[in-house]
Amino acid sequence: MRVLFAGTPAVAVPSLERLLEAGFDVAAVLTREDAPVGRRRVLTPSPVAARAAELGLPVIRANRIDDGATAAIAAAQPDVAAIVAYGGLVPPAALRIPAHGWINLHFSLLPAWRGAAPVQHSVIHGDELTGATTFLLEQGLDTGPVYGTLTEAVRPEDTSGDLLQRLAQSGAVLLVQTLAAVAAGKAVAVPQAGEVSLAPKLSLADGRVDWEQPALAIRRRINGVTPEPGAWTMLDGQRFKLGPVRLRQDSSELAPGQVLPGRAGVLVGTGSCAVELGQVQPAGKKMMAAADWARGLGQREDVHFE
Repeated sequence: MRVLFAGTPAVAVPSLERLLEAGFDVAAVLTREDAPVGRRRVLTPSPVAARAAELGLPVIRANRIDDGATAAIAAAQPDVAAIVAYGGLVPPAALRIPAHGWINLHFSLLPAWRGAAPVQHSVIHGDELTGATTFLLEQGLDTGPVYGTLTEAVRPEDTSGDLLQRLAQSGAVLLVQTLAAVAAGKAVAVPQAGEVSLAPKLSLADGRVDWEQPALAIRRRINGVTPEPGAWTMLDGQRFKLGPVRLRQDSSELAPGQVLPGRAGVLVGTGSCAVELGQVQPAGKKMMAAADWARGLGQREDVHFE
């Protein structure tokens, strides 16, 4: 069965590799255009484009599927399209090209967390269980009928990056199983059932920590936005980036946002107990251990995050 693979970030690469290992004929790869990366804004291929080039696969680069991209997809003559975090909408003309449609691997248990950032929202909201779903793509936002699911426990220390790495691997297996069932004529898609929740793309503002919130909510927020868009707070009028924190239920005397360096760690007050900082990045500096940053404060006692 000829497959068009659509994907962009690193979490989509395992699916591409698994399809090839399983013997599928990947006719072409659709990914977003090269984008500037880093401080020097070097134009860089997407992780999927880079891997496709290494594998010798034809690559279609398009930030949106316009007439030109649609024509290129049609020229590949796919029987089915597999899509994993491509990052753009698939218009009706393109949806109609493969006889077996577009099968999307989505990193949630649909209809929970429909949208661009399902794993981040799952972590932020404290889900204990998440997973991945393969479904038939249609015009609605992640509304199509489901072929298969898998579940994954959310660990208390999980960042969205940690969880995505695991789901990228297990989800790739689910995608291959789904496409194999489609090829064998044994796949059955059933309508989604359950409570719908939405997971829109997160902005930089979503990473700002509100120290008035309880410590558990703060930890979930920080974990959910790590590594992207990143957690931060304000210190002396400048943005101060934060890595994951640890709950310190043995300390609750600090005011929200009040910082207390000490031998037991660098603590920050919240709306409940304190949290202990791990890695931090002051403005204009590299990420460092919180203890190293705190040593640079000298005798200052008025440190307060906003």
